[in-house]
Amino acid sequence: MTEHATEQAEKHTFKAEVNQILSLVVNSLYTHKEVFLRELISNASDALDHLSFKALTDESALGDDTELGIRITVDADARTVTISDNGVGMGHDELAENLGTIAHSGTRRLAEQMTGDTGADVNLIGQFGVGFYSAFLVAERVEVVSRKAGGDEAWRWASTADGSYTLEPAERDGRGTDVILHLRKDADEDEFLRDWVLRDLVRKYSDYVRHPIRLRTETGEGDEKTTSWEQVNKGSALWARRKGDITAEQATEFYKHLTHDWEAPLAHIHFKVEGMQEMAGLLFLPRRAPMEALARRKSGVRLFVKRVFVMDDCEELLPDYLRFVRGVVDSDDLPLNVSREFLQKDKTTAAIRKQVVRHALRMLDELADRADADADQEAQTEDGDGGGDDGGDDGGDAKAPPAATYADFWRQFGPILKEGVHADQANREQIAKLLRFTSSEGDELWSLAQYVLRMKDGQESIYYVTAPSRAAAESSPHLEALRDRGYEVLYMTDPIDEWVVDGLREFDGKSLVAAAKGALDLPESDEEKEQREEKEGALEGLLGRLKDVLSGDVEDVRVTSRLTDSPACLVVGEGGIAPHVERLLRAQNADIPEQKRILEINPAHPVVERLNALAGDDARSADVEDGAHLLYDQALIAEGSPVADPAQFARRLTRLLRTALG
Repeated sequence: MTEHATEQAEKHTFKAEVNQILSLVVNSLYTHKEVFLRELISNASDALDHLSFKALTDESALGDDTELGIRITVDADARTVTISDNGVGMGHDELAENLGTIAHSGTRRLAEQMTGDTGADVNLIGQFGVGFYSAFLVAERVEVVSRKAGGDEAWRWASTADGSYTLEPAERDGRGTDVILHLRKDADEDEFLRDWVLRDLVRKYSDYVRHPIRLRTETGEGDEKTTSWEQVNKGSALWARRKGDITAEQATEFYKHLTHDWEAPLAHIHFKVEGMQEMAGLLFLPRRAPMEALARRKSGVRLFVKRVFVMDDCEELLPDYLRFVRGVVDSDDLPLNVSREFLQKDKTTAAIRKQVVRHALRMLDELADRADADADQEAQTEDGDGGGDDGGDDGGDAKAPPAATYADFWRQFGPILKEGVHADQANREQIAKLLRFTSSEGDELWSLAQYVLRMKDGQESIYYVTAPSRAAAESSPHLEALRDRGYEVLYMTDPIDEWVVDGLREFDGKSLVAAAKGALDLPESDEEKEQREEKEGALEGLLGRLKDVLSGDVEDVRVTSRLTDSPACLVVGEGGIAPHVERLLRAQNADIPEQKRILEINPAHPVVERLNALAGDDARSADVEDGAHLLYDQALIAEGSPVADPAQFARRLTRLLRTALG
């Protein structure tokens, strides 16, 4: 026995936030109570998968017990249902860690995000993998007896969901885990003591589990009573079946089994590839962003080789920008004892990855096509086939529930997908078709293709503005001339958008032009060009004076054609970054050089005209200097940037008001 083994049971208390979550599971998920069987079978299946993976490199892991499976036993007299497996098992510390806390370090974060809205909280719970606790939906007491593979000790974990649990030594003949549910003494729970009910639930929720699930049945009475084990699931991998044999309901239940999510996925795609590579897969789009995807921790794809589980979270099969995708990939071309190091170097892995990325993007493409067709009948988006085939491919089968929309996906995962513009040059054009932005046309999410279709006659570029929010974008002075000409402007409000457009540069032959960067070369008539050049010549003296006064603040001062109402604005030079992104980077202690921008002045504005008139009057030199600083500070305020010296700004403004008021 180890140092943990004692004659008396150890009593432990759940953390406060665990009690909060456990209470919600028990009291708020009651209408979903039958899912307890799916969750416990899913956990048992995972334990068997991990043991089979361990056995690939350790032949002794299985020992004499080589037939892996799950068993369900009912004792109607004792009111117990037991789910047993001969998988990898758990020791003392693992029981305490896995069952004594919920989602480990994520527990507190989950508790903090709970809103009190039962529906929202139930969906949130699904992201943190608390499926085991669904046992308390039907049980007043839960016991877990487990023996770790390779170990000679068994331990019993027990709790009544009263805020505490116990751990004590136990007996178990071999490795694996028994989950014993002591059902509530309630007529509502009697149905789970009936063989036919459990059989139907297994076939409804877990028919695709590849390990045999056997239900103990008894026939006859008295001395004639016989016991047998009936396999109640088909035991064939869902992804290995023909597409016509898989219903949407089966795909949804498989997704829930795979992810422990309570909600149906937004969409899924089932595909098989034959020819140079032999592989099959089933990929899903979650309805809400899994926490590990947002935290850049793991991929959500499981790797199987010839229907044998090999690896969880196989990062080598999906690029980081698709880390929100969940599913399974099964290859016939990899060795069973594959390692991560092997996958990183193997050419076959690269070919498999290409196919997985292709079908993941196709799943998004088809979801987007449906959304665009509904939103705008004239918008044409290509289905983004992903190029030529590397072998025979049935094309896959992407489906989505009627309520699923691309907008739902974009709000959850849009910023993550945008990373692919830089990260995946081979698929950059297809990713560009999937991008969505709001614009000056309204709050709806628009594709770049839809923008191009709405472009004005003579408009040659796609115009955009980066800003910290839609409100800031709408009020930006940089849009005045564009708005005056009736040009649509895309609002890019994610910090990553700066790098998105830097990687994209153009779409459908149209260059992307920032409204607040560089020279905004708008189409102009000969008359407009002549008037602009005339005004620039008339302001030559003022431009020189402003450059001298503001030399420490700006890189240059020039006349602009982008303003119609404001006297001045600040423009980022080519290759620079937007001011709100610069502030964000500095707040994160990024080491970036000081960025000076260009002050552009509106030659037709009365303030500029008056300053120009005063520029040649030495007696009004102080007023011109104050005016220059006020123009600069006003431009900062208009774009949402802080003024470097608010007190000095207030003094200059006071002097100006005093003069204006006589």
